[in-house]
Order: sequence, then C-alpha cells, then structure tokens
Amino acid sequence: MYLPSIYKKFSEKYPDIFNLYNDLGVACRNAGPLSEKDQNLVKLGIAIGSSSRGGGIMSHTRKALSSGAAPDEILQVVLLGLTTIGFPQMMAAMKWVDEVLSEQAAE
Repeated sequence: MYLPSIYKKFSEKYPDIFNLYNDLGVACRNAGPLSEKDQNLVKLGIAIGSSSRGGGIMSHTRKALSSGAAPDEILQVVLLGLTTIGFPQMMAAMKWVDEVLSEQAAE
C-alpha cells in the first residue's frame, strides 16, 4: 500500500506516538458494525469535508478501493459533499479522487 514519505518519516522519528495513534485508529474501527469498505467510504467523506488532499482524500480513496469499493461508489461520496461543502470544494475533491482513480486504471 502506498504510504507518503512524511508518514514513514513520522513513524520512524516518533514510534511511540505513531503506535499509540495507530492503536486508537484500530480501536475506533472495531467499535461498531460497519464493514471495512463502509468505514473507508465514511472516512473519505470526512476527508472531503475537511478538504484534506493527500493524507485524507487521496489516501482514503486508495483505502476504499483496496477494501472493495467501486469507483462509482467513491464518486457518489464526492457528489454527496456538494450540498454540504459547496461546488468549489467538491470539485477540488473530485480532482483529487480522479487522480487516484486514474493511477489505478493505469496499473
């Protein structure tokens, strides 16, 4: 799985913090009934709402794809943001999701 270099550097420089943060993420994912795919689509929606490009939208698009989400499902998540975050932010998210979908299609 693709991991940004800053993510790798952080985990190497601050392993205790990284491990605790990772454990918290696992505990949150295990706290309810949502499937991994649904969790990844929700996390993508949250990233879209916060306009978090690389570490959020692009990363969660990759995670959603790897957990079985179809491109159409991912694009619907982006479209659902339109009436909440507005057209310009939704279009930015669409661009970043499209970058990942294009990368995947090229592989």
